[in-house]
Amino acid sequence: MKKIILVCISTCFFLITNAQEKTMNLSLKEAITFALDNSYNTKASKNDVESARKKVWETTATGLPQISGKVDYQNWLKQQVSLLPAEFVGGTAGTFQPVTFSPKQNVSASVTLNQLIFDGSYLVGLQASKTYLKISNQANEKTELLTREAVINAYGNVLVAENSITILEGNIKILEKNLYDARKIYENGFNEEEDVEQLEITTGNLKNQLNSVKRMKDIAYKMLNLSIGSSIDTKLILTDSLDSLAEENINLGLIASEFNINNHIDYKIAENDRESKHLLVKLEKSKALPSLSAFVNYGAQAYASDFSFFESDKSWYNSSLLGVSLNIPIFSSLQRSSRTAQAKIALETADIRLEETKQRLKLLAEKAKSEYQLSIENYNTAKKNVGLAERIEKKQRIKFFEGISTSFDLLQAQNQLYTQQQAYIQSMLDVIASKAALENALNTPIKQ
Repeated sequence: MKKIILVCISTCFFLITNAQEKTMNLSLKEAITFALDNSYNTKASKNDVESARKKVWETTATGLPQISGKVDYQNWLKQQVSLLPAEFVGGTAGTFQPVTFSPKQNVSASVTLNQLIFDGSYLVGLQASKTYLKISNQANEKTELLTREAVINAYGNVLVAENSITILEGNIKILEKNLYDARKIYENGFNEEEDVEQLEITTGNLKNQLNSVKRMKDIAYKMLNLSIGSSIDTKLILTDSLDSLAEENINLGLIASEFNINNHIDYKIAENDRESKHLLVKLEKSKALPSLSAFVNYGAQAYASDFSFFESDKSWYNSSLLGVSLNIPIFSSLQRSSRTAQAKIALETADIRLEETKQRLKLLAEKAKSEYQLSIENYNTAKKNVGLAERIEKKQRIKFFEGISTSFDLLQAQNQLYTQQQAYIQSMLDVIASKAALENALNTPIKQ
């Protein structure tokens, strides 16, 4: 009985622990930090950087000593026969004597050390691998910036859905009360059936909209999980509110900040692309230079009629060889010059793209500043308008139930309120999202 109780307690503890593991409380900053370590894109980008480091060593090792070993075993199933003049072995002149010169079996083992002494292509390749590592690091930095922006947008979309649900539920609650009161008034003959029907239409539309937003909320949570690199079924509890984030993300000083093109990651990537094209020109030119390598070899051979190579009295015949190889390109039918010309054209194109990138990034920074400033202005206007729309709707509701205004007037006031409420929520998200876009355009470092 005690064992059964212990098993049940252990099972419950496991289930509780497992449930806790699938729940995360996250502020926006915590979500960004988590994503930088765990998102699928950042993990893949970090693997690319590690692969580039290995590539640098692979290229470096090409110019370092290379040692290889070789063992050959041969067994003549049918030995090769050579013919000697018969008079060499006491035979009749003009005839030939078949003989075999080597035993049926032989084994040879050797070790060779190769060393590259000079190769222009190797030196350029070594530079290129380091440039490739730099490009991979910069690609990783770019991925982190994009990940930050994606998480901010995903986090904001969840908050928009949550706020929309709260507002819609509040509006529906008020409408249902209005509808109930309107029915009672109609039953007593103090208003028209059209007034009740108008409220029923508005209530039904809001309920449909609420159901749609609830479904979108589930998708928004899964999108946020996906962007931070957690299971899409993980339960997230967001600790930041949309209002507080909107206020925190209003920074007019960011609009006045100076744009430094040389620090922008996209410009650095374009510069490294140009550097890689420059190295390609050097590589093609280096192929016209001679290459020099050396090797030293040591080996041993043994012969026998049967397989007795491991016997202690077996004779092995040693040999060693030292060599130097000089390869001098002389004429390639203008193939090398054609490749060099192509590389120079690619370099010229990279120069053009670098200038284009410079101008494009300047334009994007100005555009992002303008959109951010507009989002702040829209937010301030929407915040004011939603208060005005609430007061107008309230006045029209009172007038409607006092019989002063029509259901059409009330409908207009309600629709205006609902529109302003959604505009206010959207304006808060726009402030957060446009600031993230501006930070990317200005290449603002990520603060963790």
